[in-house]
This record gives sequence, C-alpha cells and structure tokens, in this order.
Amino acid sequence: MESPHGAAVSAEDFGLKGPRGWAFRGVGFSAPPGSLVAVEGPSGSGRTCLLLALTGRMRTTEGSARVGGLELPRKAAPVRRIAALGPVPGVSELDPAFTVAEHLRERALLQGRYGSSLRTLLRPRAERRATARARIDTALEAAGLDPATLPKAERTSVRDLERIEALRLSVALALIGKPRLLALDDADLKLSPAERADAWALLRSVAASGTTVLAVCSEAPQDAHVVRTGPAAEDIPTTPTTEKESADAIAEAGRA
Repeated sequence: MESPHGAAVSAEDFGLKGPRGWAFRGVGFSAPPGSLVAVEGPSGSGRTCLLLALTGRMRTTEGSARVGGLELPRKAAPVRRIAALGPVPGVSELDPAFTVAEHLRERALLQGRYGSSLRTLLRPRAERRATARARIDTALEAAGLDPATLPKAERTSVRDLERIEALRLSVALALIGKPRLLALDDADLKLSPAERADAWALLRSVAASGTTVLAVCSEAPQDAHVVRTGPAAEDIPTTPTTEKESADAIAEAGRA
C-alpha cells in the first residue's frame, strides 16, 4: 500500500541516451516509502541524469520507473509535483547574494502562490503569513538549521555559509513544500569526514520522518539503499559518459 507521505521509488531497465551515448542504462531497483536511497558512482557516470529522471525532470529513452505510484516518463508532471530538489548544480542552486531570510521568504511565497488551494489563497493576509512562517520554522527544524547560530542570523548571505549550513538551507527550502520525495546532488562533495557524517545524519532524519530521500554521492553509507551507475555496475555494453556528455544529455532531455 502506498504511503500517504513518502513515495516508493522503483525502476526497471531504466536508461537515458543523449547525443553522445548513454548517460545511464539498465538501472533497476525498488525502495519503499521513507527510504534513504544513495545513487553512487564515479563522476560522469550519469548520476545526476538519473536523479533528474526520477524526479520527472528528464525524459528517458528506455525502461520505466514509478514514483509514488506514478509511472515515468508518462506521468512526469505529477511526479514533479510530489518531488522537490535540494541542491543540484545548474538546476536548483542557492543564490550566493541572497540572505537566508530572502531565500526562505521567496520559497514560502512561491509555495503559497502555486502550491495552495484557492480557498487558502482567499484567507486573510495575516493568516497566510502566519501559515508561511510556521512552514518555514518546521522546515528549518527538520533540516537542523537554527538561523540564530549564523553570523548575522537570517540576514546572513549564502556566500558566508559553511557548506554543511548551505546544504541544510537547501534541504529546508525543499521541505517547505512538504514533498514526498527529496532529491539532492553531490551530498558528500567537499565535506570533511565530520561534515559528511552530519550530512548523512540529516538525510537519515528526513527519511525517518517519512519523506523518501534520493541522494547522489561518491560513497554511500552502509545503511542506505544503494543504486549504482556506470558501466561497472551494468551487465550490458554502454558508451562511457563524460561530464560534457552528461550536460549534453541534460540539454537534449530538456528539449524532448
């Protein structure tokens, strides 16, 4: 039975071919709602393309996948409505010139305008502001980010955040929309061992709360449901994919 919150995620013979060859191919796995799914593989092995495909943001070439009972690629638009992106370079990056408060207000405003019912939009402004603030506070708590501990509290610019703080902010922004699936790229990139442990503890906590987490990484923790990309993980011949080829595949999929 499908969870009312976290989304089950599965794939069978899932593949995406770009203009220079396969970004990824032959991916198959099944993870229940509330899982921590780690997409592991070397740089250029199609990890980011797989993440974007599983969140309905890239059209694949072969095979199928299901997210929250919705079939991909046919139901890509509904999947996008239940899946939120954390940090994904070139797709959902933080603006370094914005403050923490500006990012939070912007996301809450967008969520209130496009993610709410007409009935909600007709409520008094003060009530809508209180609801938005409550969403922000709940998301910050879930992401383990206390703005009071930052150099200038919520007025701190993103450029002044430590990488682990920026990761927590990105996760909080994604959680404002109460997604059933949270997806993020490079979860362990440029983190010290202590920061890496903190990052995985954060993602475990989000998954434990019921939201399925899909995280691209170079090395998955032992307790994660691991999905591997790259020719070494497949029993079928593929064309090795460079970072340039992955970028081409993203562009090609976006035009599809």
